[in-house]
Amino acid sequence: MSRGRLDEIDRRILASLQENGRMTNVEVAERAGITAPPCLRRVRALEESGIIRGYHADVDPAALGYTITVFALVSLKSQAEDDLQAFEQHIAKLPEVRECFMLNGEIDFVLRVVAQDLQSFQRFLTSNLTPAPNVASVKTSLVIRKSKNDPGVPIPA
Repeated sequence: MSRGRLDEIDRRILASLQENGRMTNVEVAERAGITAPPCLRRVRALEESGIIRGYHADVDPAALGYTITVFALVSLKSQAEDDLQAFEQHIAKLPEVRECFMLNGEIDFVLRVVAQDLQSFQRFLTSNLTPAPNVASVKTSLVIRKSKNDPGVPIPA
């Protein structure tokens, strides 16, 4: 299965699993309008092709004590490929950084960081982020509230 050759049934399967990854194969098949055996074959093909990259639980951060979310805008001193990769490798080791995006433009990276409180975020910032190799500046914005959280991508019918 190639990434560009999804039919309507594949899209229904993807929409169902994106909505609820714990849905049984029988439930997915019913929603897709097919029987369970071909549905399972299609799901496996979507997994093998890399279209379905994995399954995970959506954990409530506050339930584990992570009450603070911050976006950090990071500018580097150098954008040489080796320096970019070194920064990405450093960030990959920091569990508080949940997402890291390299950007085109004035800012080099935007990070989504979680912390238990403002003090722990400040420790993270001053101990792990600003002293990282090649970091020129870090600007942060504290999240007040999340008004939308649609994981995945829009899947047209």
